[in-house]
Amino acid sequence: MSIPFIGFEEGEALLDWVSFADALAASHQLPKAEIGDTFLYRDPDTLLSRSAWIDGLGIAVKTANIFPRNPDAGKPMINGSVCLYSDLDGTPEALVDFHLVTKWKTAGDSLLGALRLADPQARGILIVGAGTVGASLIEAFGAGFPQAQIRVWNRTFSKAEDLCRQHPAAKPAPDLESAVRAADIIVTCTMSSNPVIKGEWLRPGQHLNMIGAYRPDMREADDEALRRAQIYCDSFDTTLDHIGEFKIPLAEGTIRRSDVLADYYSLESFPAFDSAQITLFKNGGGAHLDLMTSHHILQKWKAKQ
Repeated sequence: MSIPFIGFEEGEALLDWVSFADALAASHQLPKAEIGDTFLYRDPDTLLSRSAWIDGLGIAVKTANIFPRNPDAGKPMINGSVCLYSDLDGTPEALVDFHLVTKWKTAGDSLLGALRLADPQARGILIVGAGTVGASLIEAFGAGFPQAQIRVWNRTFSKAEDLCRQHPAAKPAPDLESAVRAADIIVTCTMSSNPVIKGEWLRPGQHLNMIGAYRPDMREADDEALRRAQIYCDSFDTTLDHIGEFKIPLAEGTIRRSDVLADYYSLESFPAFDSAQITLFKNGGGAHLDLMTSHHILQKWKAKQ
């Protein structure tokens, strides 16, 4: 039996950001996923497999092959795919392009948080970081907040300029502090281990949405930002004890677990926009989101056939 392979360009043509965010929200009404990660190593290469099973949705195994020497030969460093299996009988249903799933999962996850917490009439969006994720965020937040002007800041300003040339609707921001103070929504996607966003820059009505930190030693916002904000995340399980954004201030007593008010499994607890509050959302990712994303892509692909 042959199963479909859904490639990057084919999948992109099927999707739109707002309906995808709605699909993520709906998927969180199902039972919580069972998740497992495995790593295999052959110096300097790595095989990472992330598995998730959601009762009523199905099974996904996302495999990433990281070969650091590949760029020297003009090849991508990271390759892989997502294999989907039926929830009913475990039979294979599809292979989906790794980069397609990763792009939409990452940016769509943060977009859902912003659509639930930020000012729906936001006029200014700042993206902090001009890498691959930054490019995806221009697309996602441009679709979710079409009335807003998007600006991009990067530590190396020329990279922000380059990204904005590729996406003319966005404009480069030369100064981080002034750009943060002016924005209604700030989205961070850096590789920084130390905070780049200071709480003293924030004002009531702003929404801070953070993606970049993924290790226990990484943070993008300082203690003052956490103290001043109402805090939310996509998943308690992938953020509280695993990512420095919460793990460090929890260990130091800056915040308590009860200060992280809700995750996507209780979306009804995400409040309507309040101009008197600062909201903070942490995107922690996870294999369950890979499954939700891949399943949505497969359903769109089936609908077109």
